[in-house]
Amino acid sequence: MKNLSVSHKTVFVVDHCPYMSESCRQQVEFDMLNKNRAQGIIPLAPISKSLWTCAVECSMEYCRILYDIYPSKKLVCYIVSDSEFHILNSWNQEDQNVQELMSALAAVGPPNPREDPECCSILHGLVAAVETLCKVTEYQQEARISMMDNVERVSNRGRIICITNAKSDTHVRMLEDCVQEAIQDHNKLAAGSDRLMQIQQCELVLIHTYPFGDDTLVSDRPRREISPVLTSEVHSVRAGRHLAAKLNILVQQHFDLASTTITNIPMKEEQHANTSANYDVELFHHKDAHLEFIKSGDLHPPGSNSRDSNLKETVTLKWCTPRTNSVELHFCTGAFRISPVDVNSRPSSCLTNFLLNGRSVLLEQPRKSGSKVISHMLSSHGGEIFLHVLSSTRSILEDPPSISEGCGGRVTDYRITDFGEFMRENRLTPFPEFNMMESNEVPLERAKAQLERHTRYWPMIISQTTIFNMQAVVPLASLIVKESLTEDDVLTCQKTVYNLVDMERKNDPLPISTVGTRGKGPKRDEQYRIMWNELETLVKAHNKTSERHQHVLECIQACRSKPPEEEERKKRGRKREEKEDKSEKNGKDVEPEKTWQESERLKGILDREKEELAEAEIIKDSPDSPEPLNKKPRLAMEEIHPVDKAKGPVSLLTLWTNRINVANSKKHQEFVGRMNSVNNKAELYQHLKEENGVDAVENGKSSR
Repeated sequence: MKNLSVSHKTVFVVDHCPYMSESCRQQVEFDMLNKNRAQGIIPLAPISKSLWTCAVECSMEYCRILYDIYPSKKLVCYIVSDSEFHILNSWNQEDQNVQELMSALAAVGPPNPREDPECCSILHGLVAAVETLCKVTEYQQEARISMMDNVERVSNRGRIICITNAKSDTHVRMLEDCVQEAIQDHNKLAAGSDRLMQIQQCELVLIHTYPFGDDTLVSDRPRREISPVLTSEVHSVRAGRHLAAKLNILVQQHFDLASTTITNIPMKEEQHANTSANYDVELFHHKDAHLEFIKSGDLHPPGSNSRDSNLKETVTLKWCTPRTNSVELHFCTGAFRISPVDVNSRPSSCLTNFLLNGRSVLLEQPRKSGSKVISHMLSSHGGEIFLHVLSSTRSILEDPPSISEGCGGRVTDYRITDFGEFMRENRLTPFPEFNMMESNEVPLERAKAQLERHTRYWPMIISQTTIFNMQAVVPLASLIVKESLTEDDVLTCQKTVYNLVDMERKNDPLPISTVGTRGKGPKRDEQYRIMWNELETLVKAHNKTSERHQHVLECIQACRSKPPEEEERKKRGRKREEKEDKSEKNGKDVEPEKTWQESERLKGILDREKEELAEAEIIKDSPDSPEPLNKKPRLAMEEIHPVDKAKGPVSLLTLWTNRINVANSKKHQEFVGRMNSVNNKAELYQHLKEENGVDAVENGKSSR
């Protein structure tokens, strides 16, 4: 079939009834250019356009953009509707220009506010639009001649854009019903005529425009299908600049256009000839000019922005003036006609004249870092301006990149080996036909289900996963994707989880990627938290497969809840890691674990010694109490003496000295008096107080 798109034929139906002569109430300063005004002269009051003027200007701008980018094969027919319809042009190519339409509109003139509104209706224009769509265009006639054996294979599709002031949603539905009935009637007439074609598809775009300050009586509605032939959409827009913006959006949607803004255009100022300023100019063109951005995965490059929340996006390209020969040929992959958005502005006019004089402009993508990339070029050919797409990526003539280079050379750590294993596990094989008849399950559906289970959670990049880089998780990862699990499979998965718990208890390192991170990466407990989260995500993706899959998830969640002593152990481990980092920074060849244990032991001994000294002081205060006996062996003087002097934390030198002293004291037998001393003071001649080996005080008590 010779497939002509819906955008091949567009019919504009503009309401010419008396209510369209109402003011849009958007003020325009009329006397703003008269700067040298004499004193005593009152400036002219601002003016406002009518709804008819706004509709005509916006529709003409729609047609201008269309004719600039598609000078042929995209046709527009303009119809004005009041008490009757007025067709301003035909489908012939010589009538397809803005000058022809403007001359015809000037002959029609503005709406007559004194005309009887009961005699006027937009329905006349809509019925005429349906009849016009049934007429054959030159391109359709050529297609019918080339396919004379089967004329019915030439398609006839079109679009109707109606600009009116509707009364309510009920009025809108009435207009849709009218178009639907007109299509049915004219298709019956076209079936028996050689000069008409049946409408196979029609898009109705109803635009309700109303003045500023009024409340809209018609609600917006997205496109919906009224019948197999007709689809309709409704837009409620205020007149003036809002209507112009809406028509600019519609022309992009209807003809696959995109927007590019040229920034930093140097222009000489009229007031100061020696100075220049930078301006921006927005251009419309076919969306394929941004195809390189889409291929590289950068659909919205660094210069893209959206000026309206949900309407229009534009890609920003920077004016570039490289030192190259003007006749140098560039490798272009495409050339597309352009149309300025604001054709009457001074920057657009200057840029157009500059290009029509035979000059070319290179455009580059704005980048915050790195070398500039020249991606487009503006140049004129035969009086028409084209946007050329330069080859800024890998040429199709070169060898294709390997998978290790990644898309655009940014990602290089793909799981290539794991993907090869994944393909081997999901290889398709021929299935005998007789077995297929016996089985209730279709093999293709079974293969799709298996592929779906294997890809529920499958990271493609090594740096984005932890569990798939661990050999300890392989048994669980290979079993959890199965459709059903046995008791042995559940035990294997639970054993894998217990092994991971044991690894965390031993504080074993994990294969965490540190690409793009500063320092050593996350702490050990953070690494295990990431690992447990990812493992739980994997099992949660399959927990609804069967009840035994749910048992595996419950095992993981139970093992993740740590007892209090486990949390205390992790805190001590974090302190030990901090001490290790400090010892590495100081460059000391010290065993951190031993020094930490030595410090704790010395502190405990010091506390016990203080308690015993306080006990001794209390006993000595009593006159009848004997001298306290040493209940525990005292620490060597070399171990306690440095600690007594220390008022603050124990220094590393003190710990090292204590360690050397303890090691030396073990090489000889310690003096008995020093071992039994109190506060490093040994009492001499202790046996003088005893009589025949018995204390005199005890003898005195016994004699009493």
